[in-house]
Amino acid sequence: MKKIMFNDRYGLTQAVIEGRKTMTRRVLDNIDFPINMVQGCAFPGKNSSIYAVCNGEAVEVVTPYKSGEIVAVAQSYRDVGIPNNAIIRSKTSDTFADCTKGWSNKMFVKAEYMPHQIRITGVYCERLQDITDEECHKEGVCGECIGFFVPGIKCRDWSKESHVDTEDGMTWKLFPTRRQSFAALIDKVSGKGTWERNPWVWVYEFELVK
Repeated sequence: MKKIMFNDRYGLTQAVIEGRKTMTRRVLDNIDFPINMVQGCAFPGKNSSIYAVCNGEAVEVVTPYKSGEIVAVAQSYRDVGIPNNAIIRSKTSDTFADCTKGWSNKMFVKAEYMPHQIRITGVYCERLQDITDEECHKEGVCGECIGFFVPGIKCRDWSKESHVDTEDGMTWKLFPTRRQSFAALIDKVSGKGTWERNPWVWVYEFELVK
């Protein structure tokens, strides 16, 4: 089983676990599409691939995750309650693993030890700015009439910027639209200027199964 990582700093892993986030976008770097080629030919139930131009040549780009696939939501061993320095027995074999390296870093955890899983229900490719307001909500943007926010994005000056106090005692920056809130999020997660650059992205729709 594969694993998939979401950003903890902006509450995205927790949003997935709680079922509030059901969509994610992953940037395709250094990829362009010629006008005379079919774009975004990735469909549920089929090989999720697209044809793109890379360094002047047409290449097939295969998505890491396919429709119907179940993948584990990566969390550190510490966050899932496994003690530091523990030796864990594999759920699928008689082998054992030392959890020390992945205790505080989910880059090094094994998918089989993760308690939460998602099923990929849809895969397609589009430009980043093609996202809709409804999809911004599915990406983890919170809020309603007074404004929209993403947990983790703080306001720099409370006297000049709109903000919201949440039930957990935190204060986050408010944006007037869902798209502006998502634009701020993607710039935090994928690097400053990502929204303005408007790259091609894989769009994954998913549902929590465990």
